[in-house]
Amino acid sequence: MNRRSFLVASAAVSAAAVLPVAFAQDNAKPKRRIRKGIMWATVGVPGTTLEKMKAVAAAGYEGVEPMGGMDQDEVMKALEATGLKAGSVCCHTHWAKPLSDPNPAVRATGLEGLRQSLKDAKRYGAPAVLLVPAVVDASVTYDVAYTRSQDELRKVIPLAEELGVRIAIENVWNNFLLSPLEAARYVDELQSPQIGWHFDCGNIIHYGWPEQWIRILGKRIATLHIKEYSRKKSDKQGKWAGFDAEFLTGDNNWPAIMKALDDIGYHGWGIAEQGGAGTPEGLSKLSGEMDRIFAS
Repeated sequence: MNRRSFLVASAAVSAAAVLPVAFAQDNAKPKRRIRKGIMWATVGVPGTTLEKMKAVAAAGYEGVEPMGGMDQDEVMKALEATGLKAGSVCCHTHWAKPLSDPNPAVRATGLEGLRQSLKDAKRYGAPAVLLVPAVVDASVTYDVAYTRSQDELRKVIPLAEELGVRIAIENVWNNFLLSPLEAARYVDELQSPQIGWHFDCGNIIHYGWPEQWIRILGKRIATLHIKEYSRKKSDKQGKWAGFDAEFLTGDNNWPAIMKALDDIGYHGWGIAEQGGAGTPEGLSKLSGEMDRIFAS
């Protein structure tokens, strides 16, 4: 074999040795796995719990986010009959009875609602409970809301740990936890793996960028709300009008959001909280749009 033939043969052997490694590395990259669900409160089709879940399943969703305090037996029968899973449970008392309320009796009612939601989640097999922990207003200052809600949460952490269900704090328009650094700090100070974050993509757009929050919150994110928001509508018609935007027509940079979720290794539920789910056709439309979002 002359020198030229030797070099060509050597290069071929080297390439053959490298290709399987590169192929294996490419295959080893974790695939995106976001399970498609929908928030129960947004499902507007008429009927019983079972009939509503049948419509959700027929539209291609994997799961739902029931409200806390629903009839457990009724929900379980509907889940079993349709094959749907519970991706989360939304606490049913957190807005009316926040853990930051000045009245101890109100806080106690809110805490009992959280306990019930945790028990509901355990029964349904849901990994987390969505919780709005506090509301800041003229009567409740920011610092008091912060410490008071943490004090209340510490009372229920043992139950969450016993049940194996996470309490997932949501970013909402409650004048509280307005930066991702503070949101991360709030979770970390509670010193329990059962406290995480329920990240809502649409709620952030008015004053931030979802992809930035996602990277800062990282593994603290337990569940997701998938929601659209339009800054253009907000600027012209008021901030609440921003939510009047169909999926893929607002200001969520979905490819950037999905990339950020990939970067933190998120594998979990993406739950729609979006208008338009009042009919079977609307449910199907949202489902197809979510498929496009998750494939971004």
